[in-house]
Amino acid sequence: MFALHPRLTADTAPVTDWPLCRVLLLDDRTYPWLVLVPRRPAIAEIGELDPADRATLIEEIARAGAVLRATLSPERINVAALGNVVPQLHVHLIARFTTDPAWPRPVWGAVPATPYGADALAAEAALWRERLGE
Repeated sequence: MFALHPRLTADTAPVTDWPLCRVLLLDDRTYPWLVLVPRRPAIAEIGELDPADRATLIEEIARAGAVLRATLSPERINVAALGNVVPQLHVHLIARFTTDPAWPRPVWGAVPATPYGADALAAEAALWRERLGE
């Protein structure tokens, strides 16, 4: 049975469920940051997904990236599946701008997270739900 890792539950807001992934919004207003979590139990690495799920994951990454690009016109979309803190497979998609506080470095550890606050996080998640066509 799929269950979201407690750290992801604590650090994100749900946006929607796609065929494979739960789409989440990271609670950091510093960066437009989506997280895709394949709804498969006990998966830590992309290579552990079956071939059909791997293909679906790539398509869902491309879909989320296209919406980030069309909505925000970032210089780059950073895509990462690190798993150093949260062992559950999850993929970060972060819209990056030359004006963001970490540019051109990675976002991790660059500046402390700036949470949205509960109401603003829920509102931002609802905006992303609309942008993603849900």
